[in-house]
Amino acid sequence: MLNPEKAANIFDRIRKLSSADEVEVLFSGGRFALTRFANNTIHQNVAEENEVVSVRTVFDGRTARATTNKFDDESLRSVVRASENLAKVQQRDPDLLPMPDAAEAEAGSDKSARATAPSRYFERTAAITPEVRADGVQRIVQVADRHQFTTAGVFSSGESSEGIFNSRGLSRWHQQTSAEISITMLAEDSSGWQKANSPDVANLDPLALAETAAKKARDSAHPHGVPAGKYTVILEPAAVLDIVGFMFWDYSGMAVLDQRSFLTGRIGTKLFGENITIWDDVAHPLHSGSPFDGEGVRRQKVELVSNGVVQSLVYARATAERMKRSEHKDKVGPIAATGHGFALPNEMGEMPLNIVFAAPHDPQSVEEMIASTERGILVTRLWYIREVDPYEKIVTGMTRDGTFYVENGRVQYGVRNFRFNQSLISMLSNVEGMSVPGRASGEESFDMVVPAMKVRDFNFTEVTKF
Repeated sequence: MLNPEKAANIFDRIRKLSSADEVEVLFSGGRFALTRFANNTIHQNVAEENEVVSVRTVFDGRTARATTNKFDDESLRSVVRASENLAKVQQRDPDLLPMPDAAEAEAGSDKSARATAPSRYFERTAAITPEVRADGVQRIVQVADRHQFTTAGVFSSGESSEGIFNSRGLSRWHQQTSAEISITMLAEDSSGWQKANSPDVANLDPLALAETAAKKARDSAHPHGVPAGKYTVILEPAAVLDIVGFMFWDYSGMAVLDQRSFLTGRIGTKLFGENITIWDDVAHPLHSGSPFDGEGVRRQKVELVSNGVVQSLVYARATAERMKRSEHKDKVGPIAATGHGFALPNEMGEMPLNIVFAAPHDPQSVEEMIASTERGILVTRLWYIREVDPYEKIVTGMTRDGTFYVENGRVQYGVRNFRFNQSLISMLSNVEGMSVPGRASGEESFDMVVPAMKVRDFNFTEVTKF
């Protein structure tokens, strides 16, 4: 794999080949392997290793990039030529800023938080072999066989690196590992699911995940039909993650400038319940990811919501400068680059990617939430979520892989799945209880640190046939 020294050497070679005003090189790549299983047997084992350099050049406000995974002299010469030829025919971008130097990239960063940010590279994860993954799958299959279920899923692992160097002296490098297990247990007329992801494979327990997925499939067997309507729901963390993930693109300065954010005109207002506090923090010990953004600017901790009041947006460098000149500048809270931008050129701007929900004052376990519920629905996960109303943040989707009817403080039986139409604003205003937040994984959104939630008046509109 590439390391900072090899990357610096490649950058120096590229810089000498370029005649551009400024040059930036992004490095990314690593090793990734996956063991896939279905019908209680491994049917695929794949591995990939790749390293990529992406070269961005600038000529008088015009910029473009080109990419290669070959590092010989001729390939580097070709990728530089391609980037420069593309840049020269672009329209001049009046919002394009000079590339940041090292001092600007560090400006405003919290040095104490940076000093304690945990490593995200674990040798034991990088050392995972196909045999280790096969052993994990074997334990999962043994659980399925014991219950006479059919199981399917994946066990993946990898190590990656990313870096950025530019002609103004900035250099950044990040390395991390990742392991993930996803399990579906299929019974005759029911199913169960569990998923977990971590940089440290020691945090993953295939057997525990399999037992939980199997229990959900067993307990939801022969599902009853329960009428649609508004219910108190208990959303497990994966369900919370997948539904709330649909609102975080809107915490972007560019989204507000483009008038496509549901936060337009609402920053500084109480939009959610007082028990909702959310921030973005790449240094949180349960998170993963690079400490710098697509321009090399260090990511900062940003409070997005405090006690239900929308506080801030995140900004790339150019978006912050645009916002300072805009008609919205007095209505959006503090304006400064926060290290959340994507690699240039792009039309996406920025996004918070390390979401953390604050712990409640009186956390409750899922079992305690169930015990305090007179009539409601317990939801394992949600899927096929789509946006219906962007400004009121109404989304639709369905429950899946373990949906249960709760009555008199107990889970009574599995139920057929529901379709829902639900405003996220309303949902986060009706949260009656939360667990201690933890790292959660889903299928519709990125990993977050979120709690389970008990929510009143969740709107189920239809009952499915399964």
